[in-house]
Amino acid sequence: MAAIEQLAEDRVVEGVYAVARKQKLRTRTGAPYLALELVDSSGRIEARVWNDVELLDSRFAEGDAVRVLGRVERFRDRLQLDVRSLEPAEVADPAALAPALRRDADELDGFLEFLAGEIAHPGLKTTVAKFVRDVKLRTRLRGLPATPDGHHSYAGGLLEHTVGVATICRETAQLHPRLRSDLLLAAALLHDVGRTAELGPAPLFRPTEEGRLLGHVHLGLRLVEERAAGLDPEVRAQLLHAVAAHHDARAARTAEAAVLYHANQLDGVAATRPVETPA
Repeated sequence: MAAIEQLAEDRVVEGVYAVARKQKLRTRTGAPYLALELVDSSGRIEARVWNDVELLDSRFAEGDAVRVLGRVERFRDRLQLDVRSLEPAEVADPAALAPALRRDADELDGFLEFLAGEIAHPGLKTTVAKFVRDVKLRTRLRGLPATPDGHHSYAGGLLEHTVGVATICRETAQLHPRLRSDLLLAAALLHDVGRTAELGPAPLFRPTEEGRLLGHVHLGLRLVEERAAGLDPEVRAQLLHAVAAHHDARAARTAEAAVLYHANQLDGVAATRPVETPA
């Protein structure tokens, strides 16, 4: 069985994958075809079904595990799978076929606790601890991506991204002592907590109804507000502002909010930009 990361051009391959996306479209001449995105723990690839479309379309749905036979081709500088045959793989767990975290999740989880323990401000420490001690939330951090189709777009990516952004913010605060380090670190640890309410489970990571309508920033603010009720009003406002502005540099009104915005961007770019090897 061929893992997606091992696929190469002009190879005939057979593998079991989960269907992350399925669309029935038409060519310019009006002929139907299926546009798929297939995933496994090693990655994702676009796939096309050109023949027996009606028959194969009835065999599976988004989120199913399927056994695929096809040929790998290159289209617009990207690999694509030309599907020759496809059938349900009923013994496979589709959730287990979602793109997976490459780093040690337990190690990241331990570092999340370490970072939370670095917060000295009593109110901020208590607020963050309410999230860190929430077993259900921690499970979702390990099971969800940071973004469904952008950076850290694999199960556990949300945990990895959270730790990455918080680490960047912690180091920045040590370089610039005028920054309120506890506020910045707390905001970094909580900036994407709304993703836990926005996204559904693997392998689709499809937005929940609230997620589709409200988005992760709004949902995150609501979660933080619920757990920060006893926090000093000024500190609470600063924390909420930093979380609210982490995708909008122009909205940042404090140094901590601006640093969080740039740390979030930096971690996202570093996770997706190809690394060029010197000649």
